[in-house]
Amino acid sequence: MNKDYLKIIDEKSDKLFKLADDIWHVPETCFTEFKSAKYLCDALKSEGFDVKENVADIKTAFTATYGSGKPVIGILGEFDALSGLSQKAGSRTKCPVEEGGNGHGCGHNLLGTAGVGAVIAIKNYLEKEKKSGTVIYFGCPAEEGGSGKAFMARDGVFDGLDVALTWHPGDVNEVATGSSLANVQLYYRFKGVAAHAAAVPHLGRSALDAVELLNVGVNFLREHVIPERRMHYAITNPGGYSPNVVQANAEVLYLLRAPKNSQVQEILKRVNKIAQGAALMTETEVEIDFVKACSNTVPNFALEDVVYEKMQEIGAPKFTAEEEKFAKEIQANIENLSYTVDDIAAKLPASQRAEILAHRDDRFLDFIIPHIQDEVATPGSTDVGDVSWCCPTVQVHTACWAANTPGHSWQLVSQDSLSPAHKGMAYASKVMAATAIELMEKPELIEKATAEWKDRVGDGYVCPIPKGVVPRSITPKK
Repeated sequence: MNKDYLKIIDEKSDKLFKLADDIWHVPETCFTEFKSAKYLCDALKSEGFDVKENVADIKTAFTATYGSGKPVIGILGEFDALSGLSQKAGSRTKCPVEEGGNGHGCGHNLLGTAGVGAVIAIKNYLEKEKKSGTVIYFGCPAEEGGSGKAFMARDGVFDGLDVALTWHPGDVNEVATGSSLANVQLYYRFKGVAAHAAAVPHLGRSALDAVELLNVGVNFLREHVIPERRMHYAITNPGGYSPNVVQANAEVLYLLRAPKNSQVQEILKRVNKIAQGAALMTETEVEIDFVKACSNTVPNFALEDVVYEKMQEIGAPKFTAEEEKFAKEIQANIENLSYTVDDIAAKLPASQRAEILAHRDDRFLDFIIPHIQDEVATPGSTDVGDVSWCCPTVQVHTACWAANTPGHSWQLVSQDSLSPAHKGMAYASKVMAATAIELMEKPELIEKATAEWKDRVGDGYVCPIPKGVVPRSITPKK
């Protein structure tokens, strides 16, 4: 591998790190990422990319293209934050910048920026080699709670791609394998009749009772659906704060998951029946408001092999004594460790375990986990799944945070603009760029990945979001 094309990432590292930090400072949620999208668009325009905004009629979705002809390589970027996770950078204790404010609790300020670094390096390669090929950066909003990529896929945004590459910040260096859970998210809004709860309760029809009966029914349903499913709910409107009033309106937001879209749809049908039953029992009315959905991820072992090779060739970044010291301090405020080095080693062949177990006391896990390909679906969901139904897709994880930093936490937000996060981000940029260049140099690799993809997707992609459902921020209906 010629690493010369990757040097531009180091040369532009200060600009890339500032871009990531600028996005960190303006945390914006689900389809409201206007400042973040502008930062990214401006950066890509300044590098000579053809930027198209308002893609798929989504104001914060965009593409940035360079080159012409085949192959067409896509780099996926995200930049949305999470609500309620405001946190000062570098703080060892919980200390919000703004009480109740937003924060980058999943590292998407890094995720979107690493993609910028990758496409700059790929553009550098195409310019110097004067080769046929196109690279497209996809600015994808609302991964958290909005399934932005699924809406974009429904609109055909990813059609014509030969391969899509992406990454996600983490606390380990690995090639993502296996699948993810498909999901659907929707509101159940009940409308009843208000009444004085003491004087004339018999004249009221409680919407809150209906919500509670729905939740009870779904909890009984859990025994009678596949064990791999996940069913979550939040009461987003309890109907008010006066217990002496029969609540005329109440709503609950449901998120249903399963390994396949078809399984989610079957579970959804049953939950809808329970909601209708709850309305019947309480003599209320129910409105079912479909919000979003995303598909399970289609793995691609052929691409995973290429990415793993590039991860090894480039080599994972190392961390300083000062960075290790900070990691130890913030780890002191992390409870309920999600996994240990022992857990990682247990999944590996006996011959590889000793090398991994030597890292038990490391604060940053700076080794590359040996790659073992897997078909199993992880418990989480991602709208990357919808892209993987449109073309061969692969994802890499790099260590940006102290070991065992939980996702969607203030501890994670605290680390998202620090030097270890920047190192992991730059590593991801290089891995994605090197993978894309390798694919352009060896078209037979794309052919192999495409053959596998076609075998896996069968009859092809059907977007799980019905026509007529539009992207939106998730807020209770007034």
